[in-house]
Amino acid sequence: MKEYRLTREGYEMLSRELEDLVKNKRREVAERLKEAKKFGGSELGENSEYEYAKNEQAFIEGRIEQLSEILQNCVIVDEKDRESEVVDVGSTVIVKDLDENRTKKFKLVSAVESNPETGKISDESPLGKTLLNKKIGDVVEVKTPQKIKKFKIIDIV
Repeated sequence: MKEYRLTREGYEMLSRELEDLVKNKRREVAERLKEAKKFGGSELGENSEYEYAKNEQAFIEGRIEQLSEILQNCVIVDEKDRESEVVDVGSTVIVKDLDENRTKKFKLVSAVESNPETGKISDESPLGKTLLNKKIGDVVEVKTPQKIKKFKIIDIV
């Protein structure tokens, strides 16, 4: 079984999502299914609202199963306990892109909580994998589809 390394924030976010799916979304879809059955034609296969609700129900049940597995097999990486001199899940890393001469700030998180738009990159991404266990001052190379990029670690927060 895969072990998931989550930040406390990621664990709480996934727990809230699971709770909402189980307590609210499941019930909402069940109600929609019930209503769609009432107003459907003689054949449920011809009832698009019923089909849509069935598909949504399958998605919700799959997501519940996925979240349950993640939360049962996770280790919470407490940011207070981690070594601040080494990049790990939960670290905020400031790097200098040596090709573009610009600094960038990332928070390294698990794949299930990554969101590049908000600066959260996965520990399984090419850059995330390369940064793991590195220290301030280290220069890392990351292969991108276009070229190999170099980054220097400026700070680990």
